[in-house]
Amino acid sequence: MRTTLAVREGLIEQVRTLSGVKTKKEAVEIALEEFIKRRKSRKLIDLEGKVNLSVDLRGFLARRRKDVPHR
Repeated sequence: MRTTLAVREGLIEQVRTLSGVKTKKEAVEIALEEFIKRRKSRKLIDLEGKVNLSVDLRGFLARRRKDVPHR
């Protein structure tokens, strides 16, 4: 998608330097991808202690062996 943005040049240059990419387009894409990853991670961290999971390691491994018999 073609989009015109007014972004401070220093920000783009910092992303290019830190990531090693050559173009402004790549820099913006990497910055956006990183932002998305961090927000998704934060949402998972915020769920800590709020979701009750009862995982039985032996049962899990038994089901895993049944699903993937070659392991």
